[in-house]
Amino acid sequence: MISPSRTPGAATGSGGGPGWGHGLLEEWRSLTRLGAFILITLATAARRYGDSSQVMRPQVLGEIHRSGVRLLPIVGFLGVVLGMVFVGQTVVLMEQFGGGPFTGTLMVTVFLREMAPMIAGLLVLARVGTAAVVELGTARALGEVEALEVLGIDPIHYLVVPRVVGFSAAVVSLTAYLILISLGSGYAFAYARGLKAPPLEFLGQIAGAMSALDFPLLILKTLLFGAFTGWVICYQGLARPMTLGEVGPATTRTVAVCVVGCLMLDALFIGVYLLL
Repeated sequence: MISPSRTPGAATGSGGGPGWGHGLLEEWRSLTRLGAFILITLATAARRYGDSSQVMRPQVLGEIHRSGVRLLPIVGFLGVVLGMVFVGQTVVLMEQFGGGPFTGTLMVTVFLREMAPMIAGLLVLARVGTAAVVELGTARALGEVEALEVLGIDPIHYLVVPRVVGFSAAVVSLTAYLILISLGSGYAFAYARGLKAPPLEFLGQIAGAMSALDFPLLILKTLLFGAFTGWVICYQGLARPMTLGEVGPATTRTVAVCVVGCLMLDALFIGVYLLL
């Protein structure tokens, strides 16, 4: 039975208009709250830089170890596979069809600028980020965050800043590691398939296709991927009260927001590369 004060048209709108409008409004509110959370985190990090360094330094190093060092084996394996499947086969095909001079441009444009940072960021999200949302959401649901505040410990400084720093450093380092492993295994695969170019010539083609801004832009891009992932994870786990039953949906939202956000950042950097 429908309440007199609520009609089907008011709930969903004619043709779904008000429903779509309400959804867009909620998304905008969520985006503004995330932006405010990011600004609060930056302000806290700047204001309390150097405070409790004996406590915070182990926190940051622990997050770097968990998000970066522990993922080195799987990133190394993934790098070998990508080198054989993508880099090696691409190089062989380019040589067979007379596109050898353009191999470096293709590797830089497709792999170094786009694939490697995105794969590293998504790997950190899948392997560490989802577990972090569950950890923070459970702590919030059980009242552990409020207990920190009672003890005079700033949750933003203690829980959020180390994760943002750790995720940023992890994505930057893992991207570089993935690129090196993939290029090495890709060249080995291509050489086994009959590639005549020596290693220095292969690397020279890639270096020649890079501009002076490729390195700083790659570092900035991976830093933003890691920082954005850390902010979204902490926002979904800490920014609002939740019950234990809401931890699972918060994890799902985190993955969706991080993927969409990283794709939007990637599109922004594509526009920057086109302007160079």
